[in-house]
Amino acid sequence: MSRPAPGVHRLGDHGVNFYLIEDSDGLILIDAGVPADLGELRALLSGLGRSPADIRAVLLTHGHLDHTGLAHALQEAGADIWIHERDAAILRDGPLSANRHAKPARSMLPYLLRRPSAIALPLRLARAGAFTAPAVRNAKVFDDDRVLDDVPGAPRAVMVPGHTPGSTAYLFADRGLLFTGDALVTVDGFVGRTGPAIVSRGFTHDSRAALASLDRLDELTAGLLLPGHGEPFADGIRTATRQARQFGVR
Repeated sequence: MSRPAPGVHRLGDHGVNFYLIEDSDGLILIDAGVPADLGELRALLSGLGRSPADIRAVLLTHGHLDHTGLAHALQEAGADIWIHERDAAILRDGPLSANRHAKPARSMLPYLLRRPSAIALPLRLARAGAFTAPAVRNAKVFDDDRVLDDVPGAPRAVMVPGHTPGSTAYLFADRGLLFTGDALVTVDGFVGRTGPAIVSRGFTHDSRAALASLDRLDELTAGLLLPGHGEPFADGIRTATRQARQFGVR
């Protein structure tokens, strides 16, 4: 765990991030890790004098299983689960449905042949229960860019499709924070990238759309980018998107 900004806690491991935000109106989670992360989340909440029941909302950047693993448990504890309507079917049908609803542009096999060590990520996710997490029904959905007035801090949901059809970034403008999920990451272990990038085609539904969504991020203002994979990035949105475009599609 770390605190990349005041009132913001980064959880997960070196491969996958999710974040807890403290707000005067309640707690918010950005993404939901994997089932094995529940102990870490409980320990953090206990240290804050809180419990999972104090989390009011879970904002999912997309429906992939490495970002939704605790959603069912937190929904049962009372949290509202939010996701773009284009990814809601992945939640509803369970973690293994992602290939049906948002099939990647390319097989993982060429990446594994080039970098056999990359198999460590899916194996780690399997051990963490990501592939068998319960489906999530009755999530709250939105269909366009909008301010989520019902969520503490009133973040703005910004559509950034490509990685999945419903990929979404969340902007907390008053705090200068932009949570990019997998629309813009700073680590991609499948291609050995450290630095801003879109995720490789082995895990991205539409890479051309993902690159186009970087233009959408350029329209926003935030001092700190918090991605779904890799370290926070504090050198500016346009610097991050420029580096991601230069790295290109892999």
